[in-house]
Amino acid sequence: MKLASYLFAGKPGYGVMLEEGIIDLSARFGNKYPDLKSLLNDSAALARVSQIQADSLISFDLIEFLPVIPNPNKILCVGMNYKEKRKEFSATENAMTLFTRFSDSQIGHLQNVIKPAYTNQFDYEGELAIIIGKPCYRVKADDAFHYIAGYSCYMDGSVRDWQYEWFTAGKNWLKTGAFGPCLTTIDEVPDLDGLTIQTILNNQRVQHDFLGNMVYKVPNIIEYISTFTPLAPGDVIITGSPGGVGKKRNPPLFLQAGDKLEVIIDNIGHLTNTIANE
Repeated sequence: MKLASYLFAGKPGYGVMLEEGIIDLSARFGNKYPDLKSLLNDSAALARVSQIQADSLISFDLIEFLPVIPNPNKILCVGMNYKEKRKEFSATENAMTLFTRFSDSQIGHLQNVIKPAYTNQFDYEGELAIIIGKPCYRVKADDAFHYIAGYSCYMDGSVRDWQYEWFTAGKNWLKTGAFGPCLTTIDEVPDLDGLTIQTILNNQRVQHDFLGNMVYKVPNIIEYISTFTPLAPGDVIITGSPGGVGKKRNPPLFLQAGDKLEVIIDNIGHLTNTIANE
């Protein structure tokens, strides 16, 4: 099942994304579950959603995609989590690298990602996003998959000339991170390791790897993070970017207005955005 958040007739909503259109769940559940995050918080209600039959669909050209979870309580990001990326940046630290994103730094599928006026080094990073589905605190890796609602694609835009040796200032400019198009529920993704992730810039592949090449795998990430902070339904963990980022190319390859950017992960999603100047 694929779940999306969007604006329809100017109002925020959420629903099941099919090839032909959207089953609008907010029209059915909106009084009790005003957004997708609140629906995830009731696993029994979420299970009933899979049984709903489509009597009518909203056409995709009538909606404006929002970030999959527009209002997560927490967005936690793992850095330097692919072997090739660590080589590019000469990373030697053995501990997991973590930083945070703010919810207002996100934008949805098919929306413009904004290149800040303050940078000449706006970089792309295609990543797998985990969406938490159950309250989660001090969970062991062996049990971690029980707490995942599903996965999505993320473009973790990086303002390199504000990043330096830390990450917060480089990762939290308004509308620099794209999240979507949908949450693909975990039952549709039985094995992550064999799936490929790729980033396409203006129809040229610039990043490509297997999720199995992550240094810290999804269960270990959840165990580590949940050791020090509780996670709640709708919280988002971004798991790191493969090698091939623009900063480490020769010559460097940074994003410009008009660029088309895609993040594609097998069985999970195909996120597409255009770059626009602030």
